[in-house]
Amino acid sequence: MKDNDINFEEAMDLLEEIVQQLESGDVPLEKAIELFQDGMKMAHLCSSKLEVVEKKIDILIEENGSLVKKPFTAGDNKGELEV
Repeated sequence: MKDNDINFEEAMDLLEEIVQQLESGDVPLEKAIELFQDGMKMAHLCSSKLEVVEKKIDILIEENGSLVKKPFTAGDNKGELEV
């Protein structure tokens, strides 16, 4: 499976598994380095996917015909965005 084929949730799950393995302390050094590198890839992938979603949300929030960037606060209006 290529990194581009992995969705955000799958990447987070893989990252969580990697962290658990590294925290266990029972991983040989060579494997730990490989896991760390894989973890960094998954963290970067998650970050990139979040940036794309943030840009899409910014585009969707429009006011008076022009883009107005507003912060999203969880819990406001039961999960709805105010525009």
